[in-house]
Amino acid sequence: MSTVDKQLEDVRATIDEEVPNHISISDVTYEGPELVIYTRDPKEFAADGDLVRRLASKLRKRITVRPDPDVLTRPETAEERIREIIPEDAGVSGLQFLADTGEVLIEAEKPGRVIGRRGETLREITKAVGWTPDVVRTPPIESPTVSNVRDFLTQERDDRRDILERVGRQIHRDPMSSEEWVRVTTLGGCREVGRAAYIISTADTRILVDCGDKPGERTEQPYLDVPEAIGSGASSLDAVVLTHAHLDHAALVPLLFEHGYDGPIYCTEPTRDLLGLMTLDYIGRADAAGRKRPYETEMVREAVKHCIPLEYGDVTDIAPDVKLTLHNAGHVLGSSVVHFHIGDGLYNVAFSGDIHYDNTRLFDGAVNEFPRVETLVLESTYGGRNDYQTDQDDSERKLKRLVSEAADREGTVFVPVHAVGRAQELMVVLEEAMREGDVPEMPVYLDGMIWEATAVHTTYPDYLRDDVKDRIHDADRNPFLADEFTPVEDGDDRAAIAEREEASVVLAPPSMLTDGPARTWLGHLAPDPDSTLAFVDYQAKGTLGKRIQRGADEVRIDGDSLSVEMRVETIDGFSGHADRQGLENFVKTMHPRPEKVLCVDGDESATQDLSSGLYHDYNVRTFTPENLETFRFV
Repeated sequence: MSTVDKQLEDVRATIDEEVPNHISISDVTYEGPELVIYTRDPKEFAADGDLVRRLASKLRKRITVRPDPDVLTRPETAEERIREIIPEDAGVSGLQFLADTGEVLIEAEKPGRVIGRRGETLREITKAVGWTPDVVRTPPIESPTVSNVRDFLTQERDDRRDILERVGRQIHRDPMSSEEWVRVTTLGGCREVGRAAYIISTADTRILVDCGDKPGERTEQPYLDVPEAIGSGASSLDAVVLTHAHLDHAALVPLLFEHGYDGPIYCTEPTRDLLGLMTLDYIGRADAAGRKRPYETEMVREAVKHCIPLEYGDVTDIAPDVKLTLHNAGHVLGSSVVHFHIGDGLYNVAFSGDIHYDNTRLFDGAVNEFPRVETLVLESTYGGRNDYQTDQDDSERKLKRLVSEAADREGTVFVPVHAVGRAQELMVVLEEAMREGDVPEMPVYLDGMIWEATAVHTTYPDYLRDDVKDRIHDADRNPFLADEFTPVEDGDDRAAIAEREEASVVLAPPSMLTDGPARTWLGHLAPDPDSTLAFVDYQAKGTLGKRIQRGADEVRIDGDSLSVEMRVETIDGFSGHADRQGLENFVKTMHPRPEKVLCVDGDESATQDLSSGLYHDYNVRTFTPENLETFRFV
């Protein structure tokens, strides 16, 4: 008998002691980080609202209860009863019964009404029909991404269950070594912006944090082929943890599966969906530019299938000696500060990913309170001594001024922008400005995957600030459904729109003009002195955006010379990154304050300036790693 099977026997014995005699337990198994209990008496389990909580506290594990398939009410009868129980204003749009797991998937416009106060309605459903309800939100904006991910995971549920059972046994195995040490190895993102990738390892476990590309330098990938990563085989990795779905942190995650990785990816649910959206777009842009694909679409599907979504604040075992907790990073939808608790109180490491310390229009500021943190791996994008951004109000005033001036000239304000995060931030500002009469009403064209990314945002309003969440819940007040927003359906529309003698705003990715729709728009609008190019995102060295931002009035695109006659402006207060003051405040107010800080994900001067400032002002040991350095902490 394996140690995991013996452990499950002990867990089963504890459950049998705690559960009343009239409730039968037919099986106990691990699925990923969760302990799954199968019972022939799901209604009795549901009747005792505190039973699962007591078991979770006793066993110190996340618990899911599932009914044996042969005790379930027939789906036709169950659906009728479920619809009677759920309040009519919940807006149930569909039910799907999954007999192999005893779950009923309920899609509703208002999931909270399906869940009920403290889960009361869910328990009522199980008491009535035996099925275990799982609730998802009906997207207010139809989203092929969300629908495809949900349909795919349903179709692949047998494979996914096998994956989760295998991962569960790996997590709960006995430690293989009595040694205690913690190391972080940098595979990319050091003294540069992009290709973020880091390995955190112990004597028993090896975890990859992020796996991105480098903007403007598509041939530069993280150093994945070193022994610390997948040079000795991708199966040597126990897990991948993803801070967020931007390409400089996530573009190459599917590549791991081409190299044989078959383990879990831990992230938030919106990050999972955006990972699928953005990596498929990444492949499409490579095709359009005539570049070799970094991986095939099948690898994107594998990555999505291996994702294990976690909610903010949930402490989760991901290895015998590692617990993971994700916290809001304030950067983009679902972005996370990643906290690792290693061993039995041995050491704690936090990776900031990309953070925004202050509140924005969309998100609350990054969380920086933890039970313990000895080492912080901190982004430094705006870590330079002069990297201070204008505040949000000033930035909004500048944007409104540019839009009003464009209206006077019947010109276009063209904003190359991240499709995920900054685009939606600007949409909220523009919708309010036009609704309140601060700027004239005009069409706002949304190109590339901005509209689809916006649909994903409306699917997960609980990750947004309360005021935006409340407006999304009210269809008549949803800011993203304003009449001014017009998706660009066809690339051929761009030339026709650019030639119109009307004021307009164009939002198009990517933010650094490296390729894609933004480059096409630049070609159409650059010769027009009545139009304005407004940069709102960070422009990395070596990108076309950086050259224009620095004053280049003539650039080459695909071998052709292009004269830049349009006005060029920078509005830095919309960045999803904390500026120098925000980064310092994140560390200054962090509880507890870390002993060591590794400054990463910024160019060389930014990382060194931030490192020096934190050392002198806050008395913490700081480092500016180079790629392929390893730090041992214990």
